[in-house]
Amino acid sequence: MKWITRERPKIDRIACPWLIKRFIDPQAEIFYVPFIDVKTKADELNAIPFDIPDVEFTHYDDKCTFDYFVQKYRIADPAIHTIAVIVRGADTDRHNLAPQSSGLWAISSGLAHISNNDPELLEKGMMIYDALYHWAKYHQHEKHTQNPVEHLLIEVFEKYLRQVLGKQKKSSKKTPSWAKELKEIIQDQIDTSITLKQLSKNLDINPAYLSREFSKYFDDLSFGEYIRKLRIEKAIDYLHKSDYSLTKIAYLTGFSDQSHFTRIFKKHTGQNPSAYRKNLRIK
Repeated sequence: MKWITRERPKIDRIACPWLIKRFIDPQAEIFYVPFIDVKTKADELNAIPFDIPDVEFTHYDDKCTFDYFVQKYRIADPAIHTIAVIVRGADTDRHNLAPQSSGLWAISSGLAHISNNDPELLEKGMMIYDALYHWAKYHQHEKHTQNPVEHLLIEVFEKYLRQVLGKQKKSSKKTPSWAKELKEIIQDQIDTSITLKQLSKNLDINPAYLSREFSKYFDDLSFGEYIRKLRIEKAIDYLHKSDYSLTKIAYLTGFSDQSHFTRIFKKHTGQNPSAYRKNLRIK
């Protein structure tokens, strides 16, 4: 079989080809092309399009394309179902679904940053998902610190850390200069792919500290929650003041695609962007 999707893969567009080659069709061919060419090239190559809007193999409700492949091909392997939750959390920015989701996103975005070659990304991604599969199948209930003494040391350290953080939280509510500068940087770059690591480098602040302190000065929201809030506010502004297509608004507000934009918009406003725009016109 031949499969085709949009270029510059990160999560779903690496995870799905891995699933296809390992569990559905080892001889499958995967093609990456610009978004606007996917359906045309699919017809030319007699390939099945995936992870784009308005095709069979795509996102449904709160599930991602990987979930649909698992359901479609009735893959019962428990390790695959464990991976599906991790992929879903990473691909939809819901890192609370699995503790491994944020790590998968970090590795995937970093890999895409150092390589502009999509076939090479897939080749390296295959090894990443092979490793994730073997962890899920054989090692997911193990811990790195197996020694009881190590556990005790970690417990003591975490207790101490909680006490220190509690004292810091009570000490001062004054907004530090780095938080003010950070707010301006985020406002300027909200439509781009920004990460805490990049911002911490700009501010010359330890990324772990920045992550820990962020919510104190940004509406009690995590970095990801705050970014999504600003992007939705900007999208609403576009809906009020422009006739841009939803695809263009998704692009201008930094979302990976329209389906991702629609899910996050509905989560924040209770309705999808097309319904929101329709209600505006009625008013």
